[in-house]
Amino acid sequence: MKISQNKTGKWVIDFTCRGRRITRVIGPSKREAEAAAAAIKTDIVREKYDLFRKRQEVLFETHADEFLELYSKQNKRSWARDEVSIGHLKAFFRGKNLSEITPDAIEKYRLERRAAKVSDATINRELACLKTMFNKAIEWERVKTNPAAKIKKFREANIQERILAIDEMKRLLEAAATTLRPVLALALNTGMRRSEILGLRRRDVDFVKGFILLEDSKSGKARKIPMNSLIFDLLRERKREGEFVFPSQDSHGQVQPLRDVKTAFKGACRRAGIKALRFNDLRHTAATKMIEAGVDLVTVSRILGHASIQMTMRYAHPTPENMRRAVEKLGDIFEKSRGKVETVEIRRPVSQIKSFN
Repeated sequence: MKISQNKTGKWVIDFTCRGRRITRVIGPSKREAEAAAAAIKTDIVREKYDLFRKRQEVLFETHADEFLELYSKQNKRSWARDEVSIGHLKAFFRGKNLSEITPDAIEKYRLERRAAKVSDATINRELACLKTMFNKAIEWERVKTNPAAKIKKFREANIQERILAIDEMKRLLEAAATTLRPVLALALNTGMRRSEILGLRRRDVDFVKGFILLEDSKSGKARKIPMNSLIFDLLRERKREGEFVFPSQDSHGQVQPLRDVKTAFKGACRRAGIKALRFNDLRHTAATKMIEAGVDLVTVSRILGHASIQMTMRYAHPTPENMRRAVEKLGDIFEKSRGKVETVEIRRPVSQIKSFN
């Protein structure tokens, strides 16, 4: 920052801030110019200098689009979830600058979404996305504070996992549409996540070694899933030209992976007479059935791609039937060992044999 006297004898403050050169004429007093310069420095540090506020104004929808493209898609595997959340947020806050969005406006948003019968869990995901968006806006010097920082989330009810019985699995597959049936079969026979199935590429299926390779899983680690004969035949039947196992076309005719099966899945559940079933419950069902069949937890954890064995232990349900089979196995062990014990001749050392004479 430079203070100098111009040709007319007035003192001038000349400085550059955020790439912009600014000149302010103060007056004939050098002392006043020095005091004004000190005040301007303080305002710049505190980001209260009025001259810069207009440069920071950015429309919410502009920032939302840039957040999705520059941050979410580049850093998050769950960017598609952000894309859905941003769609709802843009519809509500469209036309407002970032600086105009206040905590009470966000409170109105969460209440309006709840009034529209949107689940508390979904609203919480949207609020979390909004909070991250404003954190990025602060980092990108578009706002000073995060209005979503202190917004409380709704308390979510614990979701009960639904484990399908064998007859329910059969009914669901039979009721599913032709395009949905192989998707459900993969979920029930591999424990793969919905996003992993829908985004599966043909190059990821190794028919020679008999496994599916998932390079971009949720845990961040690649994993191999062996194919049983059912899945091997199912995927071999779908072995045709194209990049994706389950392709679809967007509005421009471009081939892309199948985005969602929500409507088809609900229809299959309705026709099969199965209530309160989520797609992720198919993954839970696969895990539980493997454990019930005697597969060890470490192997199941590797197949599911869990970060820790504790996550897999949720599926080790101690049902009465499993508990009864466990003690019956103990009984079998003792029955087999008892016969061996009875045939063993017990001999004691001579020193331990007492004489009765």
